Amino acid sequence: MLVNFLRKNKIAAALFTVLRIYLGYAWLNAGIHKLTGGFDASGFLKGAVANPVTGPDGIVYGGWVSFLESFAIPNADIFNTLIPWGETLVGLGLILGCLTSVAAFFAVVMNFSFLLSGTVSHNPTDIIMGVLIMVAGYNAGVYGLDRYVVPFLKKRSGKEVEGKKIAA
Repeated sequence: MLVNFLRKNKIAAALFTVLRIYLGYAWLNAGIHKLTGGFDASGFLKGAVANPVTGPDGIVYGGWVSFLESFAIPNADIFNTLIPWGETLVGLGLILGCLTSVAAFFAVVMNFSFLLSGTVSHNPTDIIMGVLIMVAGYNAGVYGLDRYVVPFLKKRSGKEVEGKKIAA
């Protein structure tokens, strides 16, 4: 019943429009700041390895620390490009309501990456907002470009649009 409300109700669509624009602005602002102000992820990555998330039994996310140490730090240049552009594109997708579920998915992936690296900040609330947007699916972007983009993509792939089979 709740999922049906989130996915089909016009009031929910309007609320999700406000939510995704708010979240999109935060992502876009962070990404543009990194693109224009210079960004180097190596310090953050080294700090995450030097001060991993620990619990009473030691390092909590050992696999994540190994990934950072063996792949992320040696390839920091890749992350210096991926992070600012990812944040910017996620922000644009959410603000414009274009491929909203995809943008929300990648926002949640980045939020979890920051959380696993030991940065709590606003990441938990951003994850909750991103998951809600993903659950709402098409309805979260219906007052945006998804109104046109999703039916176009479904028509091109031969999938159903609003319960009707469309030929490819």
